[in-house]
Amino acid sequence: MQFLYVLERLRHPALDAVFSAVTYGGDEMAFLVLAFALFWCVSKRGGYYAFLVGLFGTLGNQFLKLVCRIPRPWVLDPEFTIVESARAAATGYSFPSGHTQNAVGTFGAMAVTAKRRWVRWVCAALMVLVPFSRMYLGVHTPLDVGVAFALALVLLAALYPAFRSDAAQAKAMPWLLGAALVLAAAFYAYASGLRVDVLDAEAASNVTHGAQNAAKLLGALAALPPMYFLEKKYIRFDTRAVWYAQALKLVLGLALLLAVKTVLKAPLLAILPEGLAGAVRYFILVLCAGCVWPLTFRFWSKLGRKGA
Repeated sequence: MQFLYVLERLRHPALDAVFSAVTYGGDEMAFLVLAFALFWCVSKRGGYYAFLVGLFGTLGNQFLKLVCRIPRPWVLDPEFTIVESARAAATGYSFPSGHTQNAVGTFGAMAVTAKRRWVRWVCAALMVLVPFSRMYLGVHTPLDVGVAFALALVLLAALYPAFRSDAAQAKAMPWLLGAALVLAAAFYAYASGLRVDVLDAEAASNVTHGAQNAAKLLGALAALPPMYFLEKKYIRFDTRAVWYAQALKLVLGLALLLAVKTVLKAPLLAILPEGLAGAVRYFILVLCAGCVWPLTFRFWSKLGRKGA
């Protein structure tokens, strides 16, 4: 907490605005945008690498949150203040930092697969700045950030050999997908079985949030095996296209996913329990991203070609 108090004294409205923007690099939406940009437009192998580092990391992160149940800094010390704009996204328990996990895993995967040096430098800078922003804003302690940073680095190193080449990926993917699905199912069973004192509103909210995240993770990971095998056997899309086609492909694809994610929420909640509704929604979302939208890529790859 002492380090957070040092940062609290250094706060300034301009720095608040800068780090409030930087911290979005670790948001769930930023992870999805960057991972899909890599998967659709740069390298399928790199995209799978980013997805699995992120999903394994999120499983570990969410599990530690529910096991350790460490409150946020302002709960630990009521005298401590945070940058209020960061409060809304600071949900669940504090340890470890989910934003740090997302940022280091995603930008680390991009740095490993990037061919341009400036891209690697930008990714490396964001791998440091996003975790620092979580402490500057006052929503995480150095322990929260440090453990999440280390976990992401371990996963980047551990999974890299499986994505070093197409042949390595082909051998490793069935095992990785199977392991991820088993872990996600185990985590869902654990999270949904937790019970807390109903009089402790904060603990009840945090555990409920963790169980909802477990259901979404299970849905997303359950969709990865069929997505991977359908794409590999039948779709086989090409990531290459002229730059403006890539931009359109990315923007329109993300708009489609956002629409699917938004439109399905209310109908699924009306007919299914909340956890199951979240799992089904993320299952459909991943299949749309990996199997439905890529069916349009042949059209995008033709744009800009002579005689197309």
